[in-house]
Amino acid sequence: MSLVFSLYLEKYSKNMATQTKENYLKAMLTLENKGKQISFTELSKLLNVSVPTVNSMVKRMQDNGWLKYQKYQPIELTDSGRLKASLIIRKHRLAEMYLEKVMGFGWEEVHDIAEEMEHIKSIKFFERIDELLGFPSHDPHGSPIPDKLGIIQTQNLKILRDINIGEVVEIKALRDSTHEFLKYLNQKQIQLGTKLKIDNYQSFDQSLDVNYKNKLGETVFVNFSKEVCSRLLVMESEKK
Repeated sequence: MSLVFSLYLEKYSKNMATQTKENYLKAMLTLENKGKQISFTELSKLLNVSVPTVNSMVKRMQDNGWLKYQKYQPIELTDSGRLKASLIIRKHRLAEMYLEKVMGFGWEEVHDIAEEMEHIKSIKFFERIDELLGFPSHDPHGSPIPDKLGIIQTQNLKILRDINIGEVVEIKALRDSTHEFLKYLNQKQIQLGTKLKIDNYQSFDQSLDVNYKNKLGETVFVNFSKEVCSRLLVMESEKK
């Protein structure tokens, strides 16, 4: 094996290890922000890896000072770990906005590409993206973009299923969005900013009958399942 190739493999391995640690930090902050305990089991589910793999990685990450862990206790992020995780999320969400607003990708396409872009080290690169976009506060799915200090804005939003009959609300963000859910919303011509009027509540399956205007200005009447209602975050609007 040549020296050049050996050096390449060493650098590649270090980059992959760094990216893996960053993915763990992001997952930990995600769990923390949802009010969940950061456990090996929850990280295993979120990262789709085995519990022993999580155990091994967490023990190695303690050396970086990003987390605290004691046997049989939940994992805790330190202030430095929380800041690093927030800045990774900042890069991810800025990348998503750039991909959608500048490059024309659909909101259902941007996540996987941003997963790769978030590991770019250049601070100037993301500062330039931020400037080009006019310093956006939210990503294409309505999630707040952390600022340069890693501070995330709190959102005073409600879940659609908690809205009363007759109320009019505006979709401001998505909760736990997936590629399939975003495609579903595309098919229904629903996006951030769409206003919904709650027509009726179906007690049998806890679904909601709603109506809204499509892209042609036509009124559309649909029934949203309990699952759909739990994924839409809204703000109360004026009555129609």
